[in-house]
Amino acid sequence: MKRFLALALSLALLAGCAPIQSVDGPAASSQPTAQSQPEPAAVSEPEPEPEPEPEPVVSHLMVAGDVMSHMPLTNDCYVKETDSYDYGHVLQFAAQQLELADFAVANLETTLSGGPEYSGYPRFNSPDGLAYSIKESGIDLLCTTNNHCMDRGFDGLSRTLDVLDEAGIPHLGTYRTQEERDENSGIYVADVGGISVAFLAYTYGLNGLRLPSGKPFAANVFNTDYYTTLSNPNYELLEADMAAARALDTDLIAVIIHWGLEYHTTQNSHQENLAQFLVEQGADLVLGGHPHVLQPYETVTAAGPDGQQRQGFVIYSLGNFISNQNFSDDRLKDLATKTTVILDLELTKDSDGSTSLTDVRYTPYYMIHRNGKPVGDRRYLVNVSQAMAEYQAGESAIVDKNAYQQLQQAQNLCHEILGEEGDRPSE
Repeated sequence: MKRFLALALSLALLAGCAPIQSVDGPAASSQPTAQSQPEPAAVSEPEPEPEPEPEPVVSHLMVAGDVMSHMPLTNDCYVKETDSYDYGHVLQFAAQQLELADFAVANLETTLSGGPEYSGYPRFNSPDGLAYSIKESGIDLLCTTNNHCMDRGFDGLSRTLDVLDEAGIPHLGTYRTQEERDENSGIYVADVGGISVAFLAYTYGLNGLRLPSGKPFAANVFNTDYYTTLSNPNYELLEADMAAARALDTDLIAVIIHWGLEYHTTQNSHQENLAQFLVEQGADLVLGGHPHVLQPYETVTAAGPDGQQRQGFVIYSLGNFISNQNFSDDRLKDLATKTTVILDLELTKDSDGSTSLTDVRYTPYYMIHRNGKPVGDRRYLVNVSQAMAEYQAGESAIVDKNAYQQLQQAQNLCHEILGEEGDRPSE
């Protein structure tokens, strides 16, 4: 009987533990079973943020014209106290703009052959102080090949490069040894604010002089008949040098070239044909000088070495930068040789590596002559717009009524030759 009661009790207890059944099916349990636990949600990894597109590299290459020192200019830069020469007052206004450049170039159209016998035209020799003042003004590279580079012979050419080295100014176009010419085929590669530019430089001739015997490397001359008719470009030399420049794989190639007819404010067909050839060979920038006056700029389209159409920017002449030419018998020539610009070329390198010229602007400058003033206060290269504004405000110690009229004429001449739309200040 006890066993029966115990068995009955056990069955009752087991029945109490069983879930309650409904007519419709099993009832939900108050606690979910292990099998009914929901699967934990999969934790998704956050999407990586996309890499930002690299910002384009934008830089400014500034280009000035011919650096010359005729004797009135040389004399105005003499400092008696130190028995030296300083061109700082002449260049002070240009320096204000050049300091905004990522890189600046000019053409040194004189020699630095040593004093004290300095000279101007026709055989130039200027004080070493010119190199140091040019450096302080913000010029980063000087072209040294032009029709005056042999004015004092090979010794003068070599000493000029020695002085530039001492002053810390890179140079190209003339060379002291064959090894110098062979290095990079005489090409100078510059970092222009993060954009690499290969610079080459050439002159049409040497004012009837010849390269020294056994020293064909001394100067880059692009004509085979450079001491006679000046009409036959050495295409073999140019092709070889341009191929070497392309092989350097820089972002851009620039050619500084001494060519054209003096005192002509328009280019000739010889310049146009040579510019076309240089663009065909890969030149992106062709920067001309020698006429001593401004000549226009334009975009040249040509088929490149790969057969694809390409474009190059050409300015046929930047005129004089600093000089002291004086044509009292020819008002227009006098104005034109004192009028110049600093060219501001905006270069842009996109995220895909392609690099192009994206803006062209210029700032007019004018060489003011103040004869009769004390030494050190006679010659100034002034920013035309700035000097005119100071005169109008009654704040100029340099510009008088006559000089103001010259500045107006210089500004008009720049607009006539280069177009008014390019006359915008550098930023």
